[in-house]
Amino acid sequence: MSEFEGKVVIVTGAGGGLGRCHALSFAEQGARVVVNDLGGSVHGDGESDMADQVVDEIKAGGGEAVANKASVSDPDGARSIVEDAVKAFGTVDILVNNAGILRDKSFKNMTLEEFDLVLDVHLRGSSYVTKAAWPIMYEKNWGRVVFTSSTSGIFGNFGQANYGAAKMAMLGFMNVLAIEGASHNIRVNCLAPGAATRMTAAVPGSTLDPDNPPPQMDPKLVTPAVLYMCSEDAPSATTIHASGGRFSRSQTYTNTGVSLGTDASFELLAENASELLDMSEATPFDPLNRRRRG
Repeated sequence: MSEFEGKVVIVTGAGGGLGRCHALSFAEQGARVVVNDLGGSVHGDGESDMADQVVDEIKAGGGEAVANKASVSDPDGARSIVEDAVKAFGTVDILVNNAGILRDKSFKNMTLEEFDLVLDVHLRGSSYVTKAAWPIMYEKNWGRVVFTSSTSGIFGNFGQANYGAAKMAMLGFMNVLAIEGASHNIRVNCLAPGAATRMTAAVPGSTLDPDNPPPQMDPKLVTPAVLYMCSEDAPSATTIHASGGRFSRSQTYTNTGVSLGTDASFELLAENASELLDMSEATPFDPLNRRRRG
C-alpha cells in the first residue's frame, strides 16, 4: 500500500500543467485530493471548469477528489479551499502551493499594478492557503507543505522582476516555516520546476506547446519531486529542481568573510573586497541546524 493512501492533499492551480500532474499522481497513490483552480488564462482572467475536469479524471480512475474554484489571492477564497478539504475528507495532510499567473515585462515597462498582481497570487496566495492549513497540521503533529519557486527567482530572468521576486520569496517563507514547523513534524520545501505548461508557453519568445510538450519537458516528469517532498521521509527547508526527469538541489552558501571590527570603514572594506567576495571555501547554510545550535 502506498504511504499516501488516505492522505488528504490540496493542490492549488491544479486544473492543468504541473498542478494537474501533481493531483493525478497523488490520486493514483491513493490520496484524496482537493483540486483547486480558478480557471481562465495564465494572466488570471476568466473562469472555466478545469478543476471539474481533473476531478472527473481522478474519479474515472477510481480515486476521490473534489473541486474548488476559489482564487488563492482572496483570503476568504483561500480559506474555502481548506474548508472544502475538511468538509469532504475531515482534515488536511499535504498542501502543494502551485497556483500562479504571469505579467512579464521589463521592469522599466512594468506597472506597479502588474508587479503587485503577481505577488498577490504567488506570495500572498501561498501564504493565505498555508495560513488556513497550518493550524490543522500543527495540531495533528504531521504536515507537508510545498511552495513552488523558480529559477527566475533563484537565478534571475529578464522581464520577470515581479515573478522572480515572488519566487525567491518562497525560499524565505520556506526557511521560516521549516523552523517553526519542525517540532510538530511539519516539513516545508520548495520546488523549482521546468516543464512545458500554459505559463511557459506564455513567456515571450517561447515555442513550447503545452498541449503537445516534447517528452523531455512533460510536466509529469516534475511530479516525482513533489511526492518525495511530501513523503514520510521528506527533507525540510530544501529546494529541489526538477525538469525532464533530472533532479537537483540548490542551497545557500556562506563564506567566512572579513572582520574589520570597530575600525570598519568604506575605505578599509574596499581594500579587503577580494576576501569579502571570495567563495572558494564557502560552506552550505542549513537553517534547521542553525536553529538547533542556537
